[in-house]
Amino acid sequence: MTVTLLRILGSLVCILATNADVMPQKDFSLQAISGKWYLIGFATNAQWFRKADMKMGTALLMPTTEGDLDIFYSSLKSDGSCWKMTDLAKRTDIPGKFTIHSQRRGKDNDMRVVDVKYDEYALVHIINTKAGVSTVLNKLYARRKHLSPEALQKFTQFSVETGILPENIAILPKNDECPVA
Repeated sequence: MTVTLLRILGSLVCILATNADVMPQKDFSLQAISGKWYLIGFATNAQWFRKADMKMGTALLMPTTEGDLDIFYSSLKSDGSCWKMTDLAKRTDIPGKFTIHSQRRGKDNDMRVVDVKYDEYALVHIINTKAGVSTVLNKLYARRKHLSPEALQKFTQFSVETGILPENIAILPKNDECPVA
């Protein structure tokens, strides 16, 4: 049991060390990332992850006058209702790196836009920390519902490199959008 626990702790240290080295893309532009994106890919090492339940959703990224980023998420559920969520990503001293605090969920998120082609895709790396435990979440956004195989492969490779098992990497099935209210 002690050996198993030491292996798990060693793996966690390696994952956290790898994620600490993940830096935002150089020359990140808050204005250029603004607008509508489709959530195409989702990967995590979190225990709650269930690939079968997820479908493509949308995110609207809106820069604030303070240099932060308002994020509005929505996804059409199978019963026709909409799941919606909003976040405020607070800027840091490093362009492309943000923090998100969720009082309701009791967690802090370190969000980094690690690779972006503003007219095509954005690869976002998030470290969620709750009660001292960190998990990794990678998201792949696209301007259209279709994305090149190269961009999908880049997302998959990056996710594996940041400690996510291949079975926890999902390219999400297409989905209708939530109706505009």
